[in-house]
Amino acid sequence: MKKIETIIKPFKLEALKEVLQDLGINGMTVSEVKGFGRQKGHTEIYRGAEYVVDFIPKIKVEVIIEQDRVDEVIEAIIKAVRTGKIGDGKIFVLPVEKIVRIRTGETDREAI
Repeated sequence: MKKIETIIKPFKLEALKEVLQDLGINGMTVSEVKGFGRQKGHTEIYRGAEYVVDFIPKIKVEVIIEQDRVDEVIEAIIKAVRTGKIGDGKIFVLPVEKIVRIRTGETDREAI
């Protein structure tokens, strides 16, 4: 099993949700996060004063999938969220050693 963490621009969340559902992935965790990479933030003006916004609002979507679907899911994510501009985000793939559904005690595949 693999965990795919995707960091995206907030306005791309609905497109990502739809493509994941089309792939039969119905469970996901969504978090509002802040961060920066090459963008390094930007400046804004508030009540006449200029200030630096270091952290850019992003969305993190986490899904657990079977290992043999990783490439298919990554390709679908990229197709759904890519704008071609800086700040499109990142995809991280991590190993998942064990999954347990608390309510039933089911494990691994059955727990997804």
